[in-house]
Amino acid sequence: MRATPTAIPDVLVIEPKVFGDARGFFFESFNQSAFDDAIGKHVDFVQDNHSRSAKGVLRGLHYQIQQPQGKLVRAVRGAVFDVAVDIRRSSPTFGKWVGVELSEENHKQLWVPPGFAHGFLVLSESAEFLYKTTDYYAPAHERSIAWNDPDVAIAWPVTDTPTLSQKDQQAAMLKQAELFE
Repeated sequence: MRATPTAIPDVLVIEPKVFGDARGFFFESFNQSAFDDAIGKHVDFVQDNHSRSAKGVLRGLHYQIQQPQGKLVRAVRGAVFDVAVDIRRSSPTFGKWVGVELSEENHKQLWVPPGFAHGFLVLSESAEFLYKTTDYYAPAHERSIAWNDPDVAIAWPVTDTPTLSQKDQQAAMLKQAELFE
C-alpha cells in the first residue's frame, strides 16, 4: 500500500497493490498494519458504511463537530469526485480543499482525518461508495457546509446543479458554520 500526500498533507491518497491478469484482479482493500505504516500512526476504525447514489448526486460536505470521524473512503462501483475541506481554524490550510477521483478502475482510497468536512459527487451512472470511520455516526453532532460556498470555491466537475438532500440544501456557509479550533 502506498500513501501519497495531497495539497493538504494530512489528507492522503491510499493506493493498494493490485494484482491483475486475464481472470480479473485481487487486492487487499484494508490491512490495519499496512494502513498504520502508510499514515505513520495507529487509527482504530469502528464503523463501515456503504452508500449507492445516482449520477449527479452530491453528498456533503459533512462532518461531526463532536465525535469527529476520520474516514477511509473508496468507490467500489462507478466513479466519484471526492472532496475534503480543512475546517480546523488553527490549521495553515484552513478553508482549503482537495479533490480526488475515486473509481472502481483506479482502486484509490482517500484518508480524510478528523477535522475535515467531506463530500463526493457521483460522476458515473451510479456509484457505490464505502467508508470506514474512526467514530460512530452521531446525528445530533452532524453538521454540513454548503457544497457551493464561494469562500471554499470547490471546482466540482459539474455543468448542472447537483442533486442534493434537503439537509445539504440547507447547509451553512463556512463563515457561519460551527468549526474545529
